[in-house]
Amino acid sequence: MTGHDASGHGERQRGRRSRALKAVGLTLAGALVLGAAAAGWAYRHLNDNITSVDIDNALGDNRPARAVTTPSPSGTASATPLPTEAVNILVLGSDSRSGAENQELGGGDSTGARSDTAMVVHIDAGRAGATVVSIPRDTLVTRPSCPLPSGGSTAVAYGAMFNTAYSVGGPVCAVKTVESMTDVRMDHYVEVDFSGFAKLVDALGGVTVTTAEDIDDEDSHLRLAAGTHHLDGTQALALARTRHGIGDGSDLGRIGLQQTLVKALLEQISSTDLLTSPTRLYEVADAVTGSLTTDTGLDSLTELMELGQSLKGLSAANVTTLTMPVVTAPSDPNRVVADEPEASELWESLKRA
Repeated sequence: MTGHDASGHGERQRGRRSRALKAVGLTLAGALVLGAAAAGWAYRHLNDNITSVDIDNALGDNRPARAVTTPSPSGTASATPLPTEAVNILVLGSDSRSGAENQELGGGDSTGARSDTAMVVHIDAGRAGATVVSIPRDTLVTRPSCPLPSGGSTAVAYGAMFNTAYSVGGPVCAVKTVESMTDVRMDHYVEVDFSGFAKLVDALGGVTVTTAEDIDDEDSHLRLAAGTHHLDGTQALALARTRHGIGDGSDLGRIGLQQTLVKALLEQISSTDLLTSPTRLYEVADAVTGSLTTDTGLDSLTELMELGQSLKGLSAANVTTLTMPVVTAPSDPNRVVADEPEASELWESLKRA
């Protein structure tokens, strides 16, 4: 009798364990399914965030040559070889997207598009270093004829302000104008709007910058004493737009602040371990993709991630920030023109790096 009871008790225990294991297994399976579904939704959402422009198709073949791919030395192949060609990316900061958030931050509407910031980002072959060259928006240039999405094209304009290229012809004309003045092929195009930039800084937990002088700009509404400050997204955007509250009030002073901000953002990104916080990683990715317009070569999350992975060894210390050499325009003391031959020599140097 006792043996029979013990056997029955053991069977009941095994039955309970079996049911418990099944429950755990079903729970884990459900969690995996839900996790996969959530990951799939997140990927589609982030992918759909990105707006793109087919610049290559619009501009055709009449452009500067692409960078030449350098063959890898024999015997150095690896599972994840470093890229062997340089890449040039035209990065614009604009207020081109309408909406309440952009309006609140000082952005324009869709009929008043402006490119407040223009940088040519040159990434060296091998991705060990980068050079960021700012182009003053007040630079007088020859704006080439640009194709329009609606058909037809813009007229050639002599002595036009650089940032009018975006105003009259959007990203395609901005790229064509930069290529015309530099003779450097822009492999990619990236545009970030006001609200997206502010959200990115906030998602990263803010950014720390050091200013050499007091800033008091009524236009950007930024007031900072000289020194080190940790800025939120709205403050960082105001810093990027400040020009009248620093130096001589020209665009060159603002460019200096923007370059300081670029370095600070790179340092903030490198010091933030996004992989340990899925929530923050998603917030950063959502902020980036939600504010982004790219060329069709970077218009998917996969392509952006591949570019990001290739840059994982690039530190802020290996990024050089420069401004295109300019002098006061003879025709207008409030405008500048390229300082030659220094400007051409700078652009030519990027072709060799």
